[in-house]
Amino acid sequence: MHTGELMRWQAEGMDRVAELQRWVDSGAVWQVVSRRADTVTVALLRCDGGEEASRFTSSDPELLAFLGDRDS
Repeated sequence: MHTGELMRWQAEGMDRVAELQRWVDSGAVWQVVSRRADTVTVALLRCDGGEEASRFTSSDPELLAFLGDRDS
């Protein structure tokens, strides 16, 4: 397994809804930067100026349901 496959495997096991909730609880914000029928890409923005700290793409049905039509 090379690095890209390992990162993808690790990301699939993460609870992205909980990650977004922790992010907001810490005072930061998130934003949907891309949305397709079965995947979404979310940027995690810093609370001290809105710079992008990280982003992830997921097809997790729980995350898609949590996000609904929201952009942030």
